Amino acid sequence: MSIRHGLLALLERGQMYGYQLRAAFEESTGSTWPLNIGQVYTTLSRLERDGLVRSLPESEAGQRPYEITDAGRADLALWFATPISRTDRPRDELAIKLALALTTPGVDVRTVVQNQRTATMRTLQELTRLKYASDRPEDLPWRLVLDAMMFQAEAEVRWLDHCETSLARHRPPASGPASNSEAVGHRGEEARR
Repeated sequence: MSIRHGLLALLERGQMYGYQLRAAFEESTGSTWPLNIGQVYTTLSRLERDGLVRSLPESEAGQRPYEITDAGRADLALWFATPISRTDRPRDELAIKLALALTTPGVDVRTVVQNQRTATMRTLQELTRLKYASDRPEDLPWRLVLDAMMFQAEAEVRWLDHCETSLARHRPPASGPASNSEAVGHRGEEARR
């Protein structure tokens, strides 16, 4: 999720200062994505620079509230209307880790897979416990975030099962110059078929 758009969405509710935004962000996401107060103020500075929010005069307590501008509302509306593409999401560190484990000497890929499966199953159990800890109507946004995290964890376990099956079938090529030429010849035969 974009912190930028998260803060804009919160400011659409009304004026808030940094600590209020941080608390509202964490409440809205069920604290599944802790936000550093420095991130909040850095993002607010960029949003103000870009004309999407404006700062208001400080309160007597020394807190500076912010409000969303019309340009900020337009940017937020566009964000809500635009689907998130798979290419817009961060790289999958686990997939990269396993790909590198396969090609790094001395790494037991099966152990890497098993360790990850164990950790993911623990996470899934904890998310399930959190989901059923409260069923108040006002917890729906938080439960939807938890559902997404649970589905992602379940998909990761399925993918790890697939990886384990693929590893069991995998026959690593023999090393050495003779085997390389044999592999090239074998690929050439397959290409002619």
